[in-house]
Amino acid sequence: MLVHTVYFWLRPDLTAAQLADFRRGVESLGGIAAVKAIYVGTPAKTTKRPIIDDSYSVALTVVCQGVAGHDAYQVDPLHLAFVERFKTFWTRVQIYDAE
Repeated sequence: MLVHTVYFWLRPDLTAAQLADFRRGVESLGGIAAVKAIYVGTPAKTTKRPIIDDSYSVALTVVCQGVAGHDAYQVDPLHLAFVERFKTFWTRVQIYDAE
């Protein structure tokens, strides 16, 4: 398995409707055939500690079947449309991939 984790820092001027639209867009990535599981969330209300970074807006975790699944996910029309539609919504994106 390959775990693809994406953290989005969204623009602070987005409206509630835009935030909801973005969330739906992220969740739609679960419709990509290469995706085995998807998790979408916001920073948890856990106790603040120096080692926790909760400065992001939305987190996405996608589980694919290996590197080939990840590579198929990256070029899938749903993923490409998501990036094109929402790329102006974020100020930063950080990705971590693990196998």
